[in-house]
Amino acid sequence: MTDLRIRPARADELDVVEGLLIEASGWLASRGIDQWQFPPHRDRITRALSRGEVFLAFLDNELAGTLQLDEYADPEFWEPEDEPEKALYIHRMAVSRSAAGQGVGAKMLDWAAQRAAQSGRPLLRLDAWKTNSELQRYYAEQGFGLVRVVDLPHRGSGALFQRRVF
Repeated sequence: MTDLRIRPARADELDVVEGLLIEASGWLASRGIDQWQFPPHRDRITRALSRGEVFLAFLDNELAGTLQLDEYADPEFWEPEDEPEKALYIHRMAVSRSAAGQGVGAKMLDWAAQRAAQSGRPLLRLDAWKTNSELQRYYAEQGFGLVRVVDLPHRGSGALFQRRVF
């Protein structure tokens, strides 16, 4: 990998963000993984774009990925004793198929960890699909530890991970 650049997504780039998520959804489905098999949450993405929480990654000036990084600790997952305020949270992270296998995801996670550290939060957190063992293994390889699995019948996600950033 040569140069990965990450910048805030603009409000007029909603279709770009959705396109990356839809591409990831299709790729997962082709591998028999049921994660993200629904239309992207356009309303949530739009609000996050307006708050400056959605980012786009570019590899050699080509679109390579997206992620949302914010302070939102999903109350169905993160409990008060988890001290949710001590972390930044990653949501809707996806790497384009054209950039897959080039370390883009790892670089995006490192970038998010730096942002958490710069904000004075010692933890970076995310949740993963309970049935996506390959993704869970990937996060473990990136230095994330499994906190617990929350099994809610109405949610596919619930494998909670965190990584200490300082």
